[in-house]
Amino acid sequence: MTPQHEPGQARPFRVMKFGGSSVGAAERLFQALDLIARERDDGPVAVVVSAMADTTDRLIAAVDAAAAGLPGDPHVDAIEALVVNVARDLTDRLDRAGLLKHVPEDLSVAIAELMRPLRQLLLGVGLVRERTLQTRDLALSFGERASVLVVRSLLAARGVAAVGVDARDWTVTDDRFGQATPDLAASALQLGALAAAWSGAVSVHTGFLGRTRDGRTTTLGRNGSDYTAALLAQILGAAELQIWTDVSGVMTADPELVLEAYPVAHLSQAEALELGDLGMILHPRTMSPLIEAQIPLRVRNTARPDDPGTLIDAVGTRDERHPVCVVSTEDLALLDLETRRRLGHERIGERALRALANAGIPVWVGTSAPRDRAFAVAVARHDAARAEAALAAEFGRNPDGEPIELAPIRVREPVTLLTLVGEAMGRTPNVAGRFFGALGQIGVLVRASTQGAGERSISAVIDGEDTATAVRTVHAAFNLAVQEVNLLVLGKGIVGRELLNQLAAQQQALAGDQDVLIKLAGVADSKRAVFDPAGIALARWEARLQESHVPPDIPALLERLRRLPVPILVDCTADDTTALYETALSLGIHVVAANKRPLAAPWPIRQGLMDMARKRHRRWEYETTVGASLPVIDTLKSLVRTGDGIVRIEGSFSGTLGYLAGELSRGVPLSHAVRDARARGYTEPHPRDDLSGLDVARKALILARELGMELDLDAVAIEPFAPSEALGHDDLERFFLALAEHDAAFAARVERMRQGGRVLRYLAQIDPSPPAGVPAVRVGPVEVEPDHPAARLRGTEAFVAFTTDRHRAYPLLVQGAGAGGAVTAAGVLTDILKIAMSLRGR
Repeated sequence: MTPQHEPGQARPFRVMKFGGSSVGAAERLFQALDLIARERDDGPVAVVVSAMADTTDRLIAAVDAAAAGLPGDPHVDAIEALVVNVARDLTDRLDRAGLLKHVPEDLSVAIAELMRPLRQLLLGVGLVRERTLQTRDLALSFGERASVLVVRSLLAARGVAAVGVDARDWTVTDDRFGQATPDLAASALQLGALAAAWSGAVSVHTGFLGRTRDGRTTTLGRNGSDYTAALLAQILGAAELQIWTDVSGVMTADPELVLEAYPVAHLSQAEALELGDLGMILHPRTMSPLIEAQIPLRVRNTARPDDPGTLIDAVGTRDERHPVCVVSTEDLALLDLETRRRLGHERIGERALRALANAGIPVWVGTSAPRDRAFAVAVARHDAARAEAALAAEFGRNPDGEPIELAPIRVREPVTLLTLVGEAMGRTPNVAGRFFGALGQIGVLVRASTQGAGERSISAVIDGEDTATAVRTVHAAFNLAVQEVNLLVLGKGIVGRELLNQLAAQQQALAGDQDVLIKLAGVADSKRAVFDPAGIALARWEARLQESHVPPDIPALLERLRRLPVPILVDCTADDTTALYETALSLGIHVVAANKRPLAAPWPIRQGLMDMARKRHRRWEYETTVGASLPVIDTLKSLVRTGDGIVRIEGSFSGTLGYLAGELSRGVPLSHAVRDARARGYTEPHPRDDLSGLDVARKALILARELGMELDLDAVAIEPFAPSEALGHDDLERFFLALAEHDAAFAARVERMRQGGRVLRYLAQIDPSPPAGVPAVRVGPVEVEPDHPAARLRGTEAFVAFTTDRHRAYPLLVQGAGAGGAVTAAGVLTDILKIAMSLRGR
């Protein structure tokens, strides 16, 4: 951004800060140099650089090694080797990148000369076997000073006038080594005396460093280089501070947890302070100079300089739809305190916080119960034992070491502090409701909570194991214009293929009209699988699957699926996938199924899956397992929920068998009708599953279990549609030949019914209170009279009649197409949308 200025006035400074990742690799360093040169063309520029990537770690390791003791006496050779290794690492990195050839002077010699005093420092550390914060600060200074040397030399080689500045020459600090605080007034005087020498040149400053009034080197602690840049901007009266890093701005969430995280375009300085308190972006004290001087800050990406980044200024944005940041502070411990009796005029929280402060233990969050009877405090996990001891000491100990005034302190670990930060929160109703509602929908327990006094943040302490799911869910609830749903589809048969075709046709309309973006994350058949967290183009799913050589390791795919927003396993197979459902639900994945087998599993297994879904707050939708897209199960559930007593359920649950009965009535031979039904996609993969009555029996069992009837499949009385002797062949052609042997007998049976004015239908009957000796659930062929509801069925129509206490005289009927890939797939899609809509509060 080119700052505005009056004609004739000097252009204001811009301060650019580059972190270690921006100067540690050749490509990034070249980009940083390009950016500096470009900004210099628009006016005066001051640059702050951090140590090159890994250099600080090497320097710390060198100091630690010297303090630990090295072979030799007095360790001269070993110390020399440490220094040479640090210098060689820098030189080799530049040489491999081809950077040394760009500078006229011998940069290797200059780096070695710069490191010479480090040899003396390490020798002294090795002799006394002691490493103080002061010596460590001095050792760390060599990393920043080397970066300045390299950047200044490379700028000069490009023809950009540049001068290296050791920030110790102007940053005057106290003597708190490792965490020094600058004196602004004294630093401004020092900088003013130096600045005249930079006229017309880019000044390249070391970050992170300062010096006491008596000349001892200090470091500024966490985000120290950012702090140097902020001080420099304040003293120079800069128009803008630019922080160049490896991300395109302040992200809405941790990109490692949320693939859909994106940069926030505009933040207020107050929001930035909140984020800084949580360890995200700039430390709060780094923001202070910018706030005092009202200097805007931009966070930019060195590798993608054309990205706008994030602007942080005093105003922020007034957009009510302004995205918010979801911050997850992990690896904490929560200590719960509860009073045994009244503690007098001082509150339990006041005493607890004072005790922890006196022990030097940082507190992430503290929250009190009403009337101050309890207090919860979150600290870093590694501080938990010290915190518990400090609290026990504050409230007195009994002989067993427990606090006298408190119940035993309960420590819960690990926990995560999940915080929502956004300026618009104080102007938007129901933020807290949406925040806690999103967590509640996925079954995340909130152990403690608090809201910032400025209404810019709200926090919840949650169990550590729930972190990833909670972050993704809250992020989606507040930052995504559409509700993203990610599917793993099992099976590419008739239903699976049709579902993917319908998704392809409806994807844009659902996103535009319903605010639901359904993404295909993966698809698998019996031989191979393909998975892409970014989403598989629905027009290419089959090609992607054919190109894949990955075997279908579904548990591994579920582990990947769980990391995506609103993960749903979609089962379009006829396999026994019961174990997969258990895995999916335990991982927090929703299940949508057209597969009846897990629902017809032995009662304890089925109930275990239902309990798992409830425990994990996951949805298991299975409407299409009975009646394809007909709302049979939903209707039954509604009747039961409203207290209506079910007297009887009767129906033609199989559109397939309904179609076959109709064809037989028209004179079509049985084997021909079955072959035709299979070709149309009406039957199960092997038609005997339909003809045996087993498929209808499973459907009847599913409905009976919805009534709470603890039955297994062997309790269902089944009479096959076709003779049993024709159903024992696995090979399809042999099966159809065997079926043809019964064509004539079936034709004669149908003719006798026709002459008697009756028609053949295959019905299921469920009686919750059957007479003695009569099965509660029966399925089989029935001759029905012309006035029976089943007599009116045509084609693949199915019907279910619910006779209830409220619908006794006129049973409640559900009727419509009951078979076919298209209608079943439509029902599966409806179940997927149920889950998505529930998360959007619709």
